[in-house]
Amino acid sequence: MNWPILSVVTFLPLVGALFIMLVRGSDRVANGTARWVALWATLVTFAISLVMVWRFDPSIAEFQFVERHEWLGFASYHMGVDGISLPFVILTTALMPICILASWTAIQVRVKEYMIAFLVLETLMIGTFSALDLVLFYLFFEGGLIPMFLIIGIWGGPRRVYASFKFFLYTLAGSVLMLLAIMAMYWESGTTDIVVLLHHGFPVGLQKWAWVAFFASFAVKMPMWPVHTWLPDAHVEAPTAGSVILAAILLKMGGYGFLRFSLPMFPSASHDFAPFVFALSVVAIVYTSLVALMQEDMKKLIAYSSVAHMGFVTMGIFAATSQGVSGAVFQMISHGIVSGALFLCVGVIYDRLHTREIAAYGGLVNRMPLYAFVFMLFTMANVGLPGTSGFVGEFLTLIGTFRINTGVAFLATLGIILSACYALWLYRKVVFGALTKPSLMSIKDIGLREAVIFVPLVVLTILLGVAPKPVLDVSSASVAQLIDGYNHAIGTKTAALTAEQAAR
Repeated sequence: MNWPILSVVTFLPLVGALFIMLVRGSDRVANGTARWVALWATLVTFAISLVMVWRFDPSIAEFQFVERHEWLGFASYHMGVDGISLPFVILTTALMPICILASWTAIQVRVKEYMIAFLVLETLMIGTFSALDLVLFYLFFEGGLIPMFLIIGIWGGPRRVYASFKFFLYTLAGSVLMLLAIMAMYWESGTTDIVVLLHHGFPVGLQKWAWVAFFASFAVKMPMWPVHTWLPDAHVEAPTAGSVILAAILLKMGGYGFLRFSLPMFPSASHDFAPFVFALSVVAIVYTSLVALMQEDMKKLIAYSSVAHMGFVTMGIFAATSQGVSGAVFQMISHGIVSGALFLCVGVIYDRLHTREIAAYGGLVNRMPLYAFVFMLFTMANVGLPGTSGFVGEFLTLIGTFRINTGVAFLATLGIILSACYALWLYRKVVFGALTKPSLMSIKDIGLREAVIFVPLVVLTILLGVAPKPVLDVSSASVAQLIDGYNHAIGTKTAALTAEQAAR
């Protein structure tokens, strides 16, 4: 294209944030203007991002919409997307208007600052998925901590300060190691250009410790067991829209990092550490599912289920098969939609009763039939019911892993059984049963604004479950190139070891 569409999509939300900063007037007028500006900024950003989908060629594995300008001398402003990163960019731009609508009445304090934080966060998230320079990637990746830290710490629940600092310190600690690895990669290769580094071929010794350094950052971000403990606290204390973005987008940065850096840049180390990742993934799938069964807070239950579902993602990625990696990408997109929708479902009833305790509810189907239907659909998708988007990703990751390690795939299937246990238990306790609690007698069903929020998520959940091919086709060429490069590197390493042994 003859205009920088990727930069426009990335930085357009900042224009909206700047406009909100300039708004003057009474609190009522300024807050209303801030909401509408944020909504239109995110809607226009989403519309322009759809032009990228229209102009994207899925048969090409290379990066498209590439922009490059000199910047810091050793680092450049280098942006572009391929079949792996484009779905995450679209997921980000699609969910942001929904988050703004979900915050329309829930946020009444410092509305201008809240909307600015969300718009800045959108720019940083899109930049993370689009950056093709290590320095630029690191700045976007780490920059996203700041607005999320503020969203949890200012507009969160009673323990918001504790949760926000825990979130910040966990993720920052892991990223310090990644910064050291980036410096070592620059000294080794003489460049921070990701496109060049993907074909550089790092020494085996550097690969191993660089893999560990990147893993420390991405594992916390996902989050993987046992560095997942910040997530339930962050989810419980964050406002509803904050939980949606945290589960739907920020967690996916870890999986995206494994696909963009760990597998293609450090193939030898990825192969050697794969059993370690499989072990952590299985523990995450089974253990956190059991922990979810014991929760009394709805948000905590869904947060632990997110950790379990991300276990399927890491398992599929490091299986390093086409089905595993394609399934991991699809699972992250599906989980972004479904988990975000589940947190929105919790937000609907929290806005009415101001409690997330499961015991406070029961029999909602009698007063909220539309809500009961929507909640049921997303619960079934979370379980992985065939015909919903949740089934496709898990099924593909299991097939891809089964080809590499049958035992790991078998143990991972226990997570599907356990997910049905905790998800259906939650649904039964909240929705079914007799309506006996006085506080629920006058509760109202979802309104027009909430229906507008849920309809696109319902459509996407069913559409991607019935016809997943469009998403899989977008990523197929890039995934195939990734797997080919990985297999070639492992084959070369194996041949070298064989020759060395023969020489002895």
